[in-house]
Amino acid sequence: MNAPALGRRGRRRAARLIAPLVVLLAITGCLDKPKITDRWTRIDLLAANVVNGQVIQPGVRESLSVSTNIIYRSILTGFAVADLRVSGTIAPGAVNVAPDAPREQMAYDIDAILANSVSVGRATRAVTGWDHLMQRLDLSFAGDVPGAMPADSTMGAPAGVFLLVYLGSGQKIERIDGSDTLIVTPFKSAQYEVLPIGVTLALPASAMTENTR
Repeated sequence: MNAPALGRRGRRRAARLIAPLVVLLAITGCLDKPKITDRWTRIDLLAANVVNGQVIQPGVRESLSVSTNIIYRSILTGFAVADLRVSGTIAPGAVNVAPDAPREQMAYDIDAILANSVSVGRATRAVTGWDHLMQRLDLSFAGDVPGAMPADSTMGAPAGVFLLVYLGSGQKIERIDGSDTLIVTPFKSAQYEVLPIGVTLALPASAMTENTR
């Protein structure tokens, strides 16, 4: 008669031990690490007067505008930059830069573009942000994609054109003629935990044909 009683007591004791474990597993399941888009400062593209894949003509001055929202996850001071970049080494198919692209990989692709391209038009705005601040920015400027890379460039003919919005540090430099210019050093995405954004533009088929001759 004692064996069944002990069995019931053992099952009840096991149930009492298992119940807190189930609750603990449920709680830890709800405390998964937040997505990178919720942990890093993020730039979202709200609107632009160009779309991803749009053809842009070399030698034609383009009026470009973007509306963005910056969601800060830490204290950052620097400059927001909307920048038209031309690369002689990075073609559109080599990177995934688009408003709906995976954000972390796009951030690293944008780092690579910024390191291997030249600016052909930009707008800058001084910014300061702190955790959970949301900042709306509207930026516009004129850009001009050249038919060939600058003479002092070693990157060859234009291969890829990108409209990028990113954050960086800035330093004003006085030119010989007395005017000022702003030198912007882009923030490295992983180091500063920022997610820039961009749009990939296209060169006309005729320009691509000439570049491959």
